[in-house]
Amino acid sequence: MVQSRVALVTGANRGIGLEVCRQLAVRRYRVILTARDGSKAEAAARMLRAAGDLDVQHARLDVADPQSIRTLVDELAERSENVDVLVNNAAILLGEDQAVLDVPVDELRRTFETNVFGAVGVAHAFVPGMVERRFGRVVNVSSEAGQLASMRTYAPAYAMSKAALNAFTVQLGEATRGTGVLVNSACPGWVRTDMGGPGASRSVEEGADTIVWLATLSSRGPTAGFFSDRRAIPW
Repeated sequence: MVQSRVALVTGANRGIGLEVCRQLAVRRYRVILTARDGSKAEAAARMLRAAGDLDVQHARLDVADPQSIRTLVDELAERSENVDVLVNNAAILLGEDQAVLDVPVDELRRTFETNVFGAVGVAHAFVPGMVERRFGRVVNVSSEAGQLASMRTYAPAYAMSKAALNAFTVQLGEATRGTGVLVNSACPGWVRTDMGGPGASRSVEEGADTIVWLATLSSRGPTAGFFSDRRAIPW
């Protein structure tokens, strides 16, 4: 019997992350849905299982807490569970309307701890195993706000963090090139979530599409790229 690929999604108890979990599970991936609040992760996983014959488990993971990452690594090792697909979705948005000179440094640090260092820490935990097994997919959920090509003044801390996340994507994608691991960034667009607000132009299904596409790429797929609507976009 062929075992299902295992996909771990961070920040997945609601919004885009939750929809990514659903779409991957529908594609017969074994999904580990994570969130900072373990009870919320459990409730979200239970909801997805109730909606269909979906293999969705839950785990607590605070990406900004190195001990939380280590704990999850140990839990999965005890179950002999390898992560084949990593979706770094967890993110925070602070000071959306602030000017860059008004952003407190502590707020900038908090943003980077989750949006950048969190993704790096989780990748450090799971990508070496992917390289060893010669298979892996990493999707860093970014934003057009992080495009240097078009960046203006919107949400400085968030925008700078997403630009840094994109730089990490290039670094990791090039470092793992030829190993069977594909690493890419995805821009989901303006999505109707708690972060995007009710006036956003896209549904969560539309927002999750490119992320899931990158998470399920064939071996001939791209790496070290930035994509929106399944097309490469400028950095």
